[in-house]
Amino acid sequence: MKRNITEERKERIDQVIAKRQKDLTMVMDNIWDPHNVSAVLRSCDAFGIAEVHLYYTTSQWPDLGKKSSASAKKWIRQTRHIDGQAMVDQLRQNGGQVLRTGFSETARPAMDFDFTRPTAIILSNEHRGTSEELAELVPDEIYIPMQGMVQSFNVSVAAAIILYQAFIQRQAAGMYDTPSFSPEEIEALKTDWYQR
Repeated sequence: MKRNITEERKERIDQVIAKRQKDLTMVMDNIWDPHNVSAVLRSCDAFGIAEVHLYYTTSQWPDLGKKSSASAKKWIRQTRHIDGQAMVDQLRQNGGQVLRTGFSETARPAMDFDFTRPTAIILSNEHRGTSEELAELVPDEIYIPMQGMVQSFNVSVAAAIILYQAFIQRQAAGMYDTPSFSPEEIEALKTDWYQR
């Protein structure tokens, strides 16, 4: 069924697609809480993330419902994985860096990373941390410096802070001014999004 769409709606969609970042992504590693997942997706949409990767091997992808924050999921492509090695290999194609959140002695603050490079950030399960198989494949850890007594942010807050750091760098480099998708990819996205 073809959906009627206003010119204003088309213009808004066109503007959003033009700023989507093809080579910046998040990986949700067995994050089970639907509120956290919805909040991560909302931040991804806000900062122009085109796609997220879902690595669910010990937890189930949560039912996000239809509330406003969950609606961000319809604007972000979700790719599911069960093979950690294949996923990491795919994310590293074309010189991509893969990072995971963590607090080991070798972890580096978010500001130390160059987010103008193709980048994937693994967000870990709130209780168990990064899946063992992904931790072995991805040695580079990223953390957010904190000045208080608590040692970590909620996973959705951490995602937003890291994405904002990436946004600052990419904005300064003019990466939101030039579409990262090809003209053919943009037209395909418009055709899809106009029906949503």
